[in-house]
Amino acid sequence: MKQIALDIGLHTGPTLTNFFAGPNTAALQHLNVWASSPTRSPVPTYLWGESSSGKSHLLKASAHALRELGVHVGWLDASIHNPPMFDDSWDAVLLDDVHVYTAQQQHAAFNWFVNAMTPSSGQQRWVLAAGATPPADLMLREDLRTRLGWGHVFALQVLSEPERRAVLRQEADARGVFLSDEVMDFMLNRFSRDLGSLMELLDAIDGYALQSKKSITVPLIKSMMDNG
Repeated sequence: MKQIALDIGLHTGPTLTNFFAGPNTAALQHLNVWASSPTRSPVPTYLWGESSSGKSHLLKASAHALRELGVHVGWLDASIHNPPMFDDSWDAVLLDDVHVYTAQQQHAAFNWFVNAMTPSSGQQRWVLAAGATPPADLMLREDLRTRLGWGHVFALQVLSEPERRAVLRQEADARGVFLSDEVMDFMLNRFSRDLGSLMELLDAIDGYALQSKKSITVPLIKSMMDNG
């Protein structure tokens, strides 16, 4: 069955708090410690895993956590076709989707990495990057590939379907709403299956149900989709 991308006016975003770690607890703990520390380690971190393992969620969540603390962040992902020059005001550099970087993006990423690792005012900047494969398997220029792999490396695992169902059930219980097996089947089969999207979907469904003053059912979700 074709899955539907979620685009229904969501109002929540990725945070470290709303990342459901499952088998990825070590990576989440590492980022929580780093993002909250006033003296951050300059050792770079690289996350890798297949689609829906949570890489982009964790990078966006880390950027959010840093900005909440007033930290200036340089961000590069595959959608930024003309990356800016490195900015000395950045305290951290975040590189997402590195496995699909163009030659121009790789050049910028290498430049950012080198500048971030060069002490400025006595302090090095942190680099957090993510890609689909281990550093050794990245099809990137050698100088960038080797730098991405010399620090902390975490392999992220996709949550199993039982784990997704358990998280959905737990989150629904916390909201005081009931999700039937039929509703969860519909959510898992018709929408993006990564957990971040499912949590945002539940948030939207819960809000729509409250507005409609109805319980959460498959027809209610279909009505939300029709009116979204």
